[in-house]
Amino acid sequence: MSDAQEEATGRTGIAGDSILGMPVGMGQRDAVRIAMRRDRLLAGLTLTAGAGFILALPFALRAGAEFFLPLTTALVIAIALVPILEWLERRRVPSPLAALMCVLLFLIVANIALAAIIVPATDFFRLLPSRIGRIQDNLAPLLDLYSNLERYVNKALRQVATTPIRQAQTTAVSPPSSILELAATSAPALIVQFLFGVLVVFFVLSGWTRMRRETIRGRTSFDGAMATARVIQEVVDDVSAYLGTITIINLALGGAVAGALSLFGMPYPLMWGGIVALLNYIPYFGPVIGALLLAIGGLMTFSDIWVALAPPAIMYGMHLVEANLITPLIVGHRLTISPVLILISLSFWGWVWGTVGALLAVPLLIILQTVLKAAGKPDIAGFLFEHGTLTHLDRESDPPDVPQES
Repeated sequence: MSDAQEEATGRTGIAGDSILGMPVGMGQRDAVRIAMRRDRLLAGLTLTAGAGFILALPFALRAGAEFFLPLTTALVIAIALVPILEWLERRRVPSPLAALMCVLLFLIVANIALAAIIVPATDFFRLLPSRIGRIQDNLAPLLDLYSNLERYVNKALRQVATTPIRQAQTTAVSPPSSILELAATSAPALIVQFLFGVLVVFFVLSGWTRMRRETIRGRTSFDGAMATARVIQEVVDDVSAYLGTITIINLALGGAVAGALSLFGMPYPLMWGGIVALLNYIPYFGPVIGALLLAIGGLMTFSDIWVALAPPAIMYGMHLVEANLITPLIVGHRLTISPVLILISLSFWGWVWGTVGALLAVPLLIILQTVLKAAGKPDIAGFLFEHGTLTHLDRESDPPDVPQES
């Protein structure tokens, strides 16, 4: 065999052997085309498996809510408390002690919020059966415009007002004054979930520094370690910044609403301010629910319907100022999220876990967006319409000898 034939055979063998599973002697362009078809097949299988996983995930989360809900809530709370933990560790506080201090701080704040909202709310709404007549009198001018609706509403109100079981229940219930008392009067499953969540928060915080260090060191390359460290830091920064900023804004909104209602003569203004601050964590839907609750409270308190509707009008007016002026000015563009994604997240997590899921919707969306931004989004459009794979490729960086499928 001549030197030229040996050189040609060697080049062919190298080209054929460079792609796994390609026969020796196949041309490089044919081998690349076959490899691209194989990659597309694998991408299609991956897309199918991913779609099945996404479709099955909400049902699994909903069925296993007793485990996944406290676990997810605890992880979000732990991530939000990481800046406080790191602040304490920088002052040479041992990690277990710093974690314990963070957990106690959270429980104290939650207990204060419970005492400020649930205790007076239980006393206030216990009066609802006795105030139905006043609510009916206030709504009578509006109900006169809809005679058919008036008949059904009056029938429902009379049934509620004359039901002895409801009255016996309201007189027998005593409002809880703390988280421990609330847990003691709840189902045993709720107590287990509460203790499980507290322990998860403590152990995650106590081992956070070591876990982050081992995760970064476990990467096989410097770039991988830096990317992992950046993602972890961005998740902590974004979640804690969002929750911290929104908490301050919500407290300010609740305080302003409480002050305005106090001047207006609404009973339990601190309770209403706390309810408004808590519901404002749920974008779009929370303020609407708060306004409806305030409307019920106003109809229970005042005899004139226009005076009764003033408290929800005051609250919603303050919310519009906060949502359209104060929050965009303080938060800025860093934590700006698409309203469509927020609505999808609220609908999804609200359907899966109810009210608690709606409260967790935005923090979970921030975590998912941060991870996807660092890991890269799959190129589904390119796979469907450009005969590519699920990995986005820069066509300008492709080598000139790689054929493009039409």
